[in-house]
Amino acid sequence: MKTLCIKVNNKKVIDYLLDSYTHIDLEYVYVSNNTFKNYENVIVHYKGTNIEVFYDYFCNILTDCIMFFYEDKILKHLINYNYFYFNDIEKRQILNICNNSLELNSQNEELMLYKNEIYNSIYKYIQENKSIVLDGFVNFRLKEYISNLDNLVDDAVNKFLIEREYTEFIEILKLYVNSCESQISTVHLIYMNSETILIDDNKNIISTDDNIFKAKYLSDISFSSNDYALNTLLNLIPDKIIIHLVDNYSDEFIKTLKLIFEDRVFICTECNICKLYKLNLTI
Repeated sequence: MKTLCIKVNNKKVIDYLLDSYTHIDLEYVYVSNNTFKNYENVIVHYKGTNIEVFYDYFCNILTDCIMFFYEDKILKHLINYNYFYFNDIEKRQILNICNNSLELNSQNEELMLYKNEIYNSIYKYIQENKSIVLDGFVNFRLKEYISNLDNLVDDAVNKFLIEREYTEFIEILKLYVNSCESQISTVHLIYMNSETILIDDNKNIISTDDNIFKAKYLSDISFSSNDYALNTLLNLIPDKIIIHLVDNYSDEFIKTLKLIFEDRVFICTECNICKLYKLNLTI
């Protein structure tokens, strides 16, 4: 017989473990819950002979338990400890970025790496020990896992800072656009293959302003080859910008134009101008 004990005082964790181990698809597994001096104890007995299969079930359930109940706490601790100078709202935004990254990575190798690190640590530990104090195990035996979460937090902070800079950048340009007089009624922006052509109502090409020293924006954010087109639009401040998505593709640059120029922007995909440039694409 093999007996393993998990010591923990969190009722939700206890209920999770009792339910999970009770429903193991393996014969001769018996689960009990006893209270001793300092901890509630989830005790798992196995009276069968296939110890390796039992270990696998035991480790998988405890791994999932740690990721479900402890991961968020670890992330919050890392954010509070390493980035204490952010306010509570900013910390929540960073935590959301971390959780979104984990959710996006839920089926990829990175998350499996996290899970395997926990699994292997549990497996190694139960070879030499019959009981696990769960809080202590997470805090002191999962250093590699916590280190990976620490890296995840660092990446999230970088993303947060970029997003904040982007938002500030957009707000500055919106204020500028709304404070200036328009120099032209309508500009048609032809967008295909992520490249921009600007024309006026008479279908004359508008030269893009490539003088970076006259740029109306200052930012580390790059919009690739569309920088000069944006600068030209900021010089002209059109009353209306008709964006012709020739290949029906809208990317970050188009999103940015919408945010800056707001209700001045109109999207088109099927007018004569669109059809003309679509025809050119096929030639």
